[in-house]
Amino acid sequence: MSILSVVAALAGSSTPPLQSLPGLSPLTIVGGLLLLIAIAAVYSAVEIVEAYEKEALTVFGEFRELLEPGIHVIPPFVSRTYPFDLRTQTIDVPQQEAITRDNSPVTADAVIYVRVMDAKKAFLEVEEYKRAVSNLAQTTLRAVLGDMELDDTLSRREMINERIREELDEPTDEWGIRVESVEVREVNPAAGVKQAMEQQTSAERKRRAMILEAQGERRSAIEQAQGAKQSDIVRAQGAKQSQILEAQGDAISTVLRAKSAESMGERAIVDKGMETLENIGQGESTTFVMPQELTSLVGRYGKHLSGSDVSGTTAVDGDGSLDSLDFDAETRELIGLDNIAEIIGEIDEEAQVDIDAMEEEARAIKEGDDARASRSEPVEERE
Repeated sequence: MSILSVVAALAGSSTPPLQSLPGLSPLTIVGGLLLLIAIAAVYSAVEIVEAYEKEALTVFGEFRELLEPGIHVIPPFVSRTYPFDLRTQTIDVPQQEAITRDNSPVTADAVIYVRVMDAKKAFLEVEEYKRAVSNLAQTTLRAVLGDMELDDTLSRREMINERIREELDEPTDEWGIRVESVEVREVNPAAGVKQAMEQQTSAERKRRAMILEAQGERRSAIEQAQGAKQSDIVRAQGAKQSQILEAQGDAISTVLRAKSAESMGERAIVDKGMETLENIGQGESTTFVMPQELTSLVGRYGKHLSGSDVSGTTAVDGDGSLDSLDFDAETRELIGLDNIAEIIGEIDEEAQVDIDAMEEEARAIKEGDDARASRSEPVEERE
């Protein structure tokens, strides 16, 4: 209540006149009233504006200016101020019901962050800008949801926020208000639609599970088939190598047996021939007829005895080596095929030692016969 109203109330009251107040002179009463009026005028003329505000000043209902933060002196009793908070403010948009493009009912609510950029426009262009922005956001939210399908309203939340903010920008700029952000908090479909969506999601998950299970079984079958194939290949290769090694072993064994039998036969022939020579040497004849087998044997192991070029046929090549089989280096090393020539060489050395011994014995017998022939007369040739 202002000082003028107080004075008017005192003047219109039924109190006794100033002259009737006991103990107070009229001058004292008037001085007190003037003091009260002065205090009220000073209080009404001083206006303090907060740092986060601006105030619109009107004098006799006419807009004068915007008061900046600080202390201001304004005309007393005839001025009014309207504060505007310049900080970012939050406006709740109540829950709205809408029908999507595919005729699905949904409900949604949102929150809007606004800021007063021009306090003069917010004072002169719109009445209660917060309520105006909230109402405009409600209609915009329903319109945006109505232009979208149900799946988009549930999954494309960022697009809804952006479209609402764009729709609010143009009208709020005329009010001196800037919409900084819009956030849709919840979008809920109707109960029946929500239940159908849950069933659809469950069916989709079951379908994916069945597909994954089938793919897993197919991959398992492929892996098993590949493993069986590789196992068969390895077994076949092992059987093949085993057969090759067995055949090579049989061939080597046959060659060695043939070589050993040939050597033993030749030794028997030589032994028999030496016995014959010994018997002949004990006779009186000086003319000897050598058996063909013995000459062939001597021609094979030493041409200097008979000069014969008769050569025996064996299971080996002309150079005394075994016919080489075309095996890889690993197999040849495994079965020792390269060592066969060395083995045969050892057998030949043993045979050569026996032949040298037989030659020495033949020389000795011949020298003995020649000595006896020089001491006696020649005898007739033995048939």
